[in-house]
Amino acid sequence: MTNRQLKSLTCITAVIAAGLGVAAPPAAAAGHMVHPGESIQAAVDAAKPGDSITVLPGTYREHVLITKRLTLRGWGRQTVIKPPETPAAAAPHARAAGAACSQADTGICVMGTAEKDVDRVSIRSLTVSGFKRNGIWASRTDRLAVEQVISEKNGTWGIAQERSTRGLFRGNTARDNVESGIFIANTVDREGGATDTLGAVVRDNTLTGNRIGVTVRRVRNLTVNDNTLTGNCGGVFVVGDEGIPGAGDMTIRGNRIHANNKFCKGNTRLPDIQGVGIVLTGAEDTVIRSNSVRDNVGSSPLSGGILLFKSFVGAKNSDNVIKDNVVRGNMPADLANQGTGTGNKFTGNRCRTSVPAGMC
Repeated sequence: MTNRQLKSLTCITAVIAAGLGVAAPPAAAAGHMVHPGESIQAAVDAAKPGDSITVLPGTYREHVLITKRLTLRGWGRQTVIKPPETPAAAAPHARAAGAACSQADTGICVMGTAEKDVDRVSIRSLTVSGFKRNGIWASRTDRLAVEQVISEKNGTWGIAQERSTRGLFRGNTARDNVESGIFIANTVDREGGATDTLGAVVRDNTLTGNRIGVTVRRVRNLTVNDNTLTGNCGGVFVVGDEGIPGAGDMTIRGNRIHANNKFCKGNTRLPDIQGVGIVLTGAEDTVIRSNSVRDNVGSSPLSGGILLFKSFVGAKNSDNVIKDNVVRGNMPADLANQGTGTGNKFTGNRCRTSVPAGMC
């Protein structure tokens, strides 16, 4: 078929569609390619909502700010984003990112506004390393997807989000970050009741060498499943407070949480952390099931396999279900229920020691 015939067929199809009241198919998303020596931020700025940006193998020393729907993908370990070598090298895009991102000195910021969330941003298959604050930070997002990302050696969190809904964090490696490998919160700059994530998912990630593998703080309605957590000071922390609604209404299942025995000195919020499997403090209506929690050993008040911990602010753990877990070799106990919360159930767990006795 000649080019003239193809053009004629296209025109005829459009006319027929218009006559039938059928919308013409949307134009395909544009693709942008970033080569070593080029700016990722410049490609982000040039992209239209829905576009895709591929970052070729290389090391890119910059901060990246995303405020529109797009896909940013690299080549895994071969595409590395690191801090600029000098402050001058960060201008002008890094200055813009620092001003807009609530956590400055971050590798990739995904930022919506109080008026409108940024939706359906996808970050895939790249490495973010060595930033003063966070590897990836997101605020006011909906359906953010972070997949097959390596976030390592960052000064606060590896991958973090606040004020966001329906996030997907899958297949990532977060290692050797100063605070949590993955961190999900309602907000980080004020107190308040837990917010509904509308079904956020933390799945199939590997978290190692961090202070805490996964922290979910003052949020509700999410799943943490099939992750591997080892070599952290603590595995999974579910943190609430006295705000209403309370944190919880989540499922933690199928995770491998072994030997999180690194020692982390306490701070103004928490005591020393070492040998911690799963901790609930101020949580409600949470199901912890079918996890393997082994060999988490320490002498911290938080140490042990699965612990319902008395909240420092008086919030109680209530109506949580801990069932069908393999909890062995943890010290000082495999299971522990502290505080005065009610309605918590321990059933079908394979364990040897508990506080109080009789839960195994």
